[in-house]
Amino acid sequence: MGHLNEASLKRLKQVANGIDFKNEALADCVSCLEGKQARLPFPTSDSRTTDLLELVHSDLCGPVEVPSFGGSRYFVTFVDDASKKVVVFFLERKSQVLEAFQRFKASAERQSGQKLKILRTDNGTEYVNKGFRQVLEREGIRHQTSCPYTPEQNGVAERMNRTLVEKARCMLNDAKLGKEFWAEAVSTAAYLVNRCPTRSLEYKTPEEAWTGKKPNLRHLKIFGSNVMTHVPKVKRKKFDPKSKKGIFVGYCEDTKGYRVFEPTSGEFRVSRDVVVLAEGATSASVACDHDVKPVEFIELHFEEMVTTRRPTKRFCADRTETIGFER
Repeated sequence: MGHLNEASLKRLKQVANGIDFKNEALADCVSCLEGKQARLPFPTSDSRTTDLLELVHSDLCGPVEVPSFGGSRYFVTFVDDASKKVVVFFLERKSQVLEAFQRFKASAERQSGQKLKILRTDNGTEYVNKGFRQVLEREGIRHQTSCPYTPEQNGVAERMNRTLVEKARCMLNDAKLGKEFWAEAVSTAAYLVNRCPTRSLEYKTPEEAWTGKKPNLRHLKIFGSNVMTHVPKVKRKKFDPKSKKGIFVGYCEDTKGYRVFEPTSGEFRVSRDVVVLAEGATSASVACDHDVKPVEFIELHFEEMVTTRRPTKRFCADRTETIGFER
């Protein structure tokens, strides 16, 4: 019968004539296993840790086809099993995973007051190597690895990486930004994931589970928004604009400020003085906080002054600048 499965074979006597056999359990058929064997189902794990850093999941993602502005092609995540808080590090090479782990361990243990006990990863060479093994043995950390070609056994970290990539992709598409902003989008996605309700935490946020405090989300802004960033007084001259236009690209974990990309200079800046522009707003439509007088007559007098006076230069510290006119 072409290696028909056992259940259908037993029903065959009811739907066909001329066939008879004993209703006994059949032994495993080697030929059937060679031709049709599938993977065993993965049961849902019921084990949950209760202490911070009792178990940490980690996984590497990359390489990304376009390097970030900082030259990164990979990112590695560390997910605390008890709080579900995720920390992301961006890497230029896979060999930097050990350095990222040591930075994460030092920071997480100091912040939580707990010791990292178990690290769960896949069998990638970035985790399974002599240097990594020596560090784990010296720190007394147990290393749990998944079976070869079985990412399901490292499902928490695998699913987190997928979540971050999907969120980052959506934000980049919505903001109409290029792939070179992927690291900024992934960083923002991780920041937001830590502040979103999680079912396994009974819909608390990972940030609350980690710190014991509810997060304040009053400062959140839309990724990719056009913003105006205040220019400090020491970095502008008397009649220079007091703000510059930029693109909001994320938050700072250790500074109360926003990350803003300035297209004109190609630089990233951190500032707390950020105003989000309404969609379609231009420099001509930005509201001013004082009355503006007509400037037509000023322009006429200025032209007259230019034709009758010559500029005088005064030397100031490290630059020469025109400060007035003389006859």
